[in-house]
Amino acid sequence: TMHMEDKMDAAPILDSIRSHPGFNRAGMILVHHGVVRGSARDGRPVSGLTLSVDEKRLAEIIAGQKNSPGIVDIRVEITGKKELVPGDDVMIIAVAGDIRDNVIPVLERTLNAVKKGVTKKTEHFV
Repeated sequence: TMHMEDKMDAAPILDSIRSHPGFNRAGMILVHHGVVRGSARDGRPVSGLTLSVDEKRLAEIIAGQKNSPGIVDIRVEITGKKELVPGDDVMIIAVAGDIRDNVIPVLERTLNAVKKGVTKKTEHFV
Protein backbone atom coordinates (compact mmCIF):
# COMPACT_ATOMS: atom_id res chain seq x y z
CA THR A 1 0.00 0.00 0.00
CA MET A 2 1.09 3.53 -0.71
CA HIS A 3 2.06 5.88 2.08
CA MET A 4 1.07 9.54 1.83
CA GLU A 5 4.72 10.62 1.55
CA ASP A 6 4.98 8.57 -1.65
CA LYS A 7 2.23 10.57 -3.34
CA MET A 8 3.34 13.17 -5.86
CA ASP A 9 1.69 16.57 -5.54
CA ALA A 10 1.07 18.83 -8.53
CA ALA A 11 0.40 21.91 -6.35
CA PRO A 12 4.07 22.97 -5.86
CA ILE A 13 4.70 22.50 -9.59
CA LEU A 14 1.71 24.70 -10.43
CA ASP A 15 2.90 27.31 -7.91
CA SER A 16 6.34 27.42 -9.53
CA ILE A 17 4.79 27.82 -12.98
CA ARG A 18 2.61 30.68 -11.71
CA SER A 19 5.77 32.45 -10.51
CA HIS A 20 7.30 32.29 -14.02
CA PRO A 21 7.93 35.86 -15.27
CA GLY A 22 6.05 35.14 -18.50
CA PHE A 23 3.01 33.58 -16.83
CA ASN A 24 0.74 36.45 -17.92
CA ARG A 25 1.04 35.03 -21.47
CA ALA A 26 -0.49 31.73 -20.33
CA GLY A 27 -4.15 30.89 -20.84
CA MET A 28 -3.91 27.35 -19.51
CA ILE A 29 -1.80 24.84 -17.62
CA LEU A 30 -2.24 21.26 -18.79
CA VAL A 31 -1.19 18.50 -16.36
CA HIS A 32 -0.50 14.82 -16.91
CA HIS A 33 -0.34 12.79 -13.68
CA GLY A 34 0.85 9.27 -14.50
CA VAL A 35 0.23 6.31 -12.20
CA VAL A 36 1.13 2.62 -12.32
CA ARG A 37 -1.67 0.53 -13.86
CA GLY A 38 -2.59 -2.83 -12.38
CA SER A 39 -2.38 -4.47 -15.79
CA ALA A 40 -0.08 -4.43 -18.79
CA ARG A 41 -1.25 -3.20 -22.20
CA ASP A 42 -1.91 -6.85 -23.13
CA GLY A 43 -4.16 -7.23 -20.08
CA ARG A 44 -1.85 -9.34 -17.93
CA PRO A 45 -1.96 -8.39 -14.23
CA VAL A 46 1.09 -6.48 -13.01
CA SER A 47 2.48 -6.78 -9.48
CA GLY A 48 4.73 -3.76 -9.96
CA LEU A 49 7.52 -2.30 -12.03
CA THR A 50 11.13 -1.19 -11.85
CA LEU A 51 11.78 2.34 -13.14
CA SER A 52 14.96 3.95 -14.41
CA VAL A 53 15.30 7.59 -15.48
CA ASP A 54 17.70 9.32 -17.89
CA GLU A 55 17.90 12.84 -16.37
CA LYS A 56 20.17 14.21 -19.13
CA ARG A 57 17.71 13.19 -21.86
CA LEU A 58 14.84 14.67 -19.82
CA ALA A 59 16.57 18.07 -19.67
CA GLU A 60 17.14 17.97 -23.45
CA ILE A 61 13.48 17.16 -24.16
CA ILE A 62 12.19 19.95 -21.90
CA ALA A 63 14.59 22.48 -23.42
CA GLY A 64 13.51 21.51 -26.93
CA GLN A 65 9.77 21.62 -26.27
CA LYS A 66 9.98 24.97 -24.40
CA ASN A 67 10.82 26.60 -27.76
CA SER A 68 7.42 25.63 -29.18
CA PRO A 69 5.06 28.47 -30.16
CA GLY A 70 2.94 29.82 -27.31
CA ILE A 71 4.67 27.81 -24.57
CA VAL A 72 5.54 29.65 -21.34
CA ASP A 73 6.92 26.85 -19.17
CA ILE A 74 7.23 23.07 -18.91
CA ARG A 75 7.88 21.16 -15.69
CA VAL A 76 8.45 17.43 -15.42
CA GLU A 77 8.78 15.62 -12.11
CA ILE A 78 9.44 11.89 -12.01
CA THR A 79 9.23 9.81 -8.84
CA GLY A 80 12.52 9.02 -7.12
CA LYS A 81 11.26 5.52 -6.32
CA LYS A 82 12.80 2.69 -8.33
CA GLU A 83 10.33 -0.03 -7.33
CA LEU A 84 6.68 0.82 -7.89
CA VAL A 85 3.39 -0.96 -7.32
CA PRO A 86 -0.02 -0.39 -8.96
CA GLY A 87 -1.50 2.92 -7.85
CA ASP A 88 1.89 4.54 -7.25
CA ASP A 89 2.54 7.91 -8.86
CA VAL A 90 5.11 7.82 -11.66
CA MET A 91 5.34 11.37 -12.99
CA ILE A 92 3.75 14.75 -13.36
CA ILE A 93 4.14 16.83 -16.51
CA ALA A 94 2.80 20.38 -16.56
CA VAL A 95 2.77 22.58 -19.66
CA ALA A 96 1.75 26.23 -19.48
CA GLY A 97 0.99 28.18 -22.61
CA ASP A 98 -1.32 30.53 -24.42
CA ILE A 99 -4.00 28.42 -26.13
CA ARG A 100 -4.97 24.77 -26.31
CA ASP A 101 -3.95 24.51 -29.98
CA ASN A 102 -0.36 25.08 -28.82
CA VAL A 103 -0.40 23.49 -25.36
CA ILE A 104 -2.10 20.13 -25.99
CA PRO A 105 0.34 18.99 -28.74
CA VAL A 106 3.35 20.02 -26.61
CA LEU A 107 2.09 18.00 -23.65
CA GLU A 108 1.61 15.02 -25.98
CA ARG A 109 5.05 15.40 -27.58
CA THR A 110 6.75 15.84 -24.20
CA LEU A 111 4.95 12.83 -22.70
CA ASN A 112 5.73 10.60 -25.70
CA ALA A 113 9.39 11.67 -25.71
CA VAL A 114 9.72 11.01 -21.96
CA LYS A 115 8.13 7.57 -22.34
CA LYS A 116 10.37 6.75 -25.30
CA GLY A 117 13.71 8.15 -24.14
CA VAL A 118 13.70 9.02 -20.44
CA THR A 119 11.84 6.40 -18.42
CA LYS A 120 12.41 2.68 -18.81
CA LYS A 121 9.82 0.49 -17.12
CA THR A 122 10.32 -3.19 -16.47
CA GLU A 123 6.96 -4.72 -15.57
CA HIS A 124 6.74 -7.54 -13.04
CA PHE A 125 3.88 -9.95 -13.62
CA VAL A 126 1.76 -11.63 -10.99
